[in-house]
Amino acid sequence: MKNPIALENISKNTVFRKGDVFVLFGELFGRGYATGLLDQARKAGMQIVGITVGRRDENNALRPLTSEELAEAETRLGGTIINVPLMAGFDLDAPEGGPTPTDLLAGLTLESWEREKLDWDYIEKCQAIATKRFTDSAAQVMSILDGMIPAGRNVFFAHTMAGGIPKAKVFLVIANRIYKGTGARHMSSQSLIDSDMGKLILKNFDEVSANTFRHLIDASAAIRERVEASGGQVRYTAYGYHGTGILIDGEYRWQTYTNYTQGYAKMRLEGIAEEAWAHGIKASVYNCPEIRTNSSDVFTGIELPLIPLLLALKKENGGQWADQQWQACEKLLADGFTLNDVIAKISSLQASDVMVPFYDFSAWPKPNSQTQADLTIGTSNEITAMHRDGKALISDLLSSFVVEATGALIFGASSQPRGPVQWLNHDIVARCLNALHEDQTRAADNSVARQTAVA
Repeated sequence: MKNPIALENISKNTVFRKGDVFVLFGELFGRGYATGLLDQARKAGMQIVGITVGRRDENNALRPLTSEELAEAETRLGGTIINVPLMAGFDLDAPEGGPTPTDLLAGLTLESWEREKLDWDYIEKCQAIATKRFTDSAAQVMSILDGMIPAGRNVFFAHTMAGGIPKAKVFLVIANRIYKGTGARHMSSQSLIDSDMGKLILKNFDEVSANTFRHLIDASAAIRERVEASGGQVRYTAYGYHGTGILIDGEYRWQTYTNYTQGYAKMRLEGIAEEAWAHGIKASVYNCPEIRTNSSDVFTGIELPLIPLLLALKKENGGQWADQQWQACEKLLADGFTLNDVIAKISSLQASDVMVPFYDFSAWPKPNSQTQADLTIGTSNEITAMHRDGKALISDLLSSFVVEATGALIFGASSQPRGPVQWLNHDIVARCLNALHEDQTRAADNSVARQTAVA
C-alpha cells in the first residue's frame, strides 16, 4: 500500500439477517476487537459459530477442549464451537522426537542471542508439519460447518487470529526491553529483526496473523461456492493494524506505534486480501485504531493515540454524549489534573522533532530509537501516573468505544465492501459513535419526557 485508504462512509447492513451464519475464525479471549463485531452479528439475529485453538497437554500434544472448557468457551462466545483444535503457528511443532523451534530458542542467552544461528532447513520441516496440521484441521472444521449452514443462508467469516510469540525466556526479556525499556534498559528493535531469533519470530507471526487468513479462504471454498450458487452472499473480514489517522494539530494525520514488530505480518495479511479480491472473493482487511487488549498491553505507549479520540468526538459534531465522555474521562484523573493536561502532553509528543520521522507511511514499520522510546514510554508512564487508579484508565474507556464503533463500521461495510484494505481512522470512528449514542440519548430523553407527561 502506498497510501492508507480510508473508510469514509457509515454503511448499514443490508445483507445479513436472522438465521444467517457468523463464523468467528479465532477463539474469543478477553478484551479485543472481535466483541464489537459479535455484538452486531447477535443484533442481526445471526447464528454464531466459533472455533477453538485447542490446548496443549503436559507432553505438548494438541488436544480439543474438555467438556468443561467447551461449555465455558461457548458461554463466552454465545454460540456453538466446533471442537477441532486450530492452533496456528509452528513454534511448538516438530518431527517426532525432535526439538520444537521454541526448544531451539531455549538455549539462547542474553549474551549469545544476537550471534546464534538457527538450522533453517530443520525449522522449515517444523513449519511444514504445522501447516499440514492446521490445513487438515481446517478442512475438518469446514466439513462440519458445511452441515450447519442451511440452504439460502448468507455467511460472514470473521478472521481474528493474531500473535505468534514463542514462549522463550530470552525473548520475553528482550521484548520487555524493546517495548518497555528506557535509558540504559532500551534495546533496538532492529537488532532483534536482524537476528536469527527475530527472523524465526517474524515467520511465526506470518503463520498466525496472515497465512491463516489464506487457509480460511481456501478451506471454505466449497461452502462459498455452494452458498453463492444459490444466490447467497459470503464475506471475509480480518483485523489489521497499519497505523491510524488521528487528530494532530487540528488535522487528521496518519501515525503509528513504534516499533510494531508484527507489522510485517499485517502487510502480508493485506496482500492476501488483495489476492482474494482479485479473484472475486469479498475479503477485506480493516486497519483499526490502537486499543488496549490483553496482547497489546506489552507495548507501552500504544494507548497514547487513543486519547485524541476525545478531540475527534467534539470535532465530528459531538453533542451531549460526547460531552459526557469528556466528563467521564476527567473523573478518572487524580486531583489536580485535567484532561487538558493529558492532551497537552500528547500534543507535545506529537509535535516533537523526535516523532516527526515516524510519520512516514512508506517506511512502516520503522525500527525504534533511543530518543523515541524514551519519549513515548516516558509520556505513557507520566499519563498513567495522573490517574486515580492505575487499573482504571482513560484508554480503557476509549478502547471500549473503539471496539463498539469498529464492530458497527465493519459489519455495515461488509454488505457492500469497497476494497481489500481500508483504514478506520478517528474521524469515521467518532462520527459512528456520535451517531450511535446521540440517537440513544434522544430516545432516552423522549422516553423520560413521555413518562413525565403521563405522570
